[in-house]
Amino acid sequence: MAENSKDDDVLGQLCELVDAIYGLPDCRTVSKKMYGNLVRRVKLLSPLFEELKEGGAEEGIGSDAVEGLASLRTAIESALELLKSVHEGSKIFQALQINKIAGRFDDVTEQIVAALDQIPYAKLKMPEEVREQIELVHAQFKRAVGRMESPDLQMVMDLAAVQMDDDPDPTVFKRLSEKLNLMTMNDIKKESLAIHEMVISSGGVPDGVSEEYFETMSFLLRKVKDCVVMSNPDSDATESDKTSFRYRSPVIPDDFRCPISLELMKDPVIVSTGQTYERSCIQKWLDAGHKTCPKTQQSLLHTALTPNYVLKSLIALWCETNGIELPKKQGNGRNKISGGGLDCDRAAIDALLQKLANGNAEQQRAASGELRLLAKRNADNRVCIAEAGAIPLLVELLSSTDQRTQEHAVTALLNLSINEANKATIVNAGAITEIVDVLKNGSMEARENAAAALFSLSVVDENKVQIGAAGAIPPLIDLLCQGTPRGKKDAATAIFNLSIYQGNKVRAVRAGIVPPLVRLLKDLGGGMVDEALAILAILASHQEGKAAIGKAGPIPFLVEVIRTGSPRNRENAAAILWSLCTGNQDHLKVARNLGAEEALKELLENGTDRAKRKAGSVLEQLERVEVAIVS
Repeated sequence: MAENSKDDDVLGQLCELVDAIYGLPDCRTVSKKMYGNLVRRVKLLSPLFEELKEGGAEEGIGSDAVEGLASLRTAIESALELLKSVHEGSKIFQALQINKIAGRFDDVTEQIVAALDQIPYAKLKMPEEVREQIELVHAQFKRAVGRMESPDLQMVMDLAAVQMDDDPDPTVFKRLSEKLNLMTMNDIKKESLAIHEMVISSGGVPDGVSEEYFETMSFLLRKVKDCVVMSNPDSDATESDKTSFRYRSPVIPDDFRCPISLELMKDPVIVSTGQTYERSCIQKWLDAGHKTCPKTQQSLLHTALTPNYVLKSLIALWCETNGIELPKKQGNGRNKISGGGLDCDRAAIDALLQKLANGNAEQQRAASGELRLLAKRNADNRVCIAEAGAIPLLVELLSSTDQRTQEHAVTALLNLSINEANKATIVNAGAITEIVDVLKNGSMEARENAAAALFSLSVVDENKVQIGAAGAIPPLIDLLCQGTPRGKKDAATAIFNLSIYQGNKVRAVRAGIVPPLVRLLKDLGGGMVDEALAILAILASHQEGKAAIGKAGPIPFLVEVIRTGSPRNRENAAAILWSLCTGNQDHLKVARNLGAEEALKELLENGTDRAKRKAGSVLEQLERVEVAIVS
């Protein structure tokens, strides 16, 4: 009886879980296809549980089956948790983290498959049609493992534009508003609340999400909100409703209030105990000689105040969504530099530099992080920070043993290097060797931003020579092979720019750049074909590069790109093919056998001017090969 009772418990819990999944609403996020597939497949397991609950009660279902069902219960609990988090979570976060979300769906699917593998269907008493259905569902789950949904390419490009461009086209935000189903002010409010809940429930920034990344989420939500208001101003309320909305006083969330003043925070900072306060309030507390945290009464390990950028962004979002004027810092503005069109807070920047120069490790980390964000925000800040003397101090921090400080320093230098005048200051401060060292030994984020910084500095021709001589190319090739998708892009753009200098072409070829590039060229779905072709085209103009490319056997892929690629890729593929075939009968014969002549003739009609020239030259050589064979 006890065993039968245990069987009933497991089966009852499984039925309850499936009922809960039945009750979930349709999903309107970018993960809706994965969400829908998982819901549908779990629902199809319901007959198994119902049949076993009704038919297996008298005799029991066996310890093996109970163990498998218990594992399945755990897996479906995970599935329910994932489905709820997707339905209730931030749509913007899911869009930016689509690959990680897909990975979570894949993990849950694997968990369910492993549990189903443990259940001996043949030994269980159930109708044949139920067994066949469960076996079919089992097979569906197995096929789903490892088959990640293809992302919406337009959405991926739009999100990249938001993160990389200083001023993205407004149509980008309109498309994202539609893709993310953020079409009304009610949608915007729900999204703002979802972001708020996500941050508060994780006790700060969620795992794997940087402060800078969160700032991108906040920026995107603000822009989408502006788009919604502009395109459909009357979507949610009449004009009178909106007017009254502006003058209502919504309840301020507790976590937005300073624990000391109980007022809405405008400049939240974190103390060493992890509590957040309004800067002016906690500073007065500290200036009065207190050495404890006002809220917890714990002793403070230090008195450094770290800006809470995430909470500050959340407060700004909440204010905008609720029609409340954003809180402004106190002050008379005397420290603003406005001459010559600049507008930045020099006193605040000087204070940060003091912490960089003389502060402890915590203060240096916080100050370098704040300078990183200030340098990203606008051109005036980049000028002011450099003029204040930050660059040599940031270069020193590139060798910091604190990983986060090093990441902040290299990213701050990357952001500062956007200003042309700052490039020379950065190089003169001895940054190149230090940045290359970060590229070799830093965290993945630091390596990616070091690659981007080298690309930015290499825009100046004389810097190309210095960067190549400092040994940047081998670690850039490592990043190209092993980095994240963003890291690979950063490495590729840096290698391309450096390879414009003839000496760096030799360095790249001898460091083994060609085989990885050809692998990227073969992987048409990998997103790196454009970059691989561009670099190969520039290396093919050098004799050593041409020889190395020829040995890697890229001609079949070059011909395919000439047939089906974008105009720019067809041009580069034709240039590489021309370089390989010129003076090489073997390569010409390979190209001819692959049907290159037809593809080149079409390119001669419809390609770019450069593509037409290269196509015409290769066709002439192919004709000569034909004549030689006939004669």
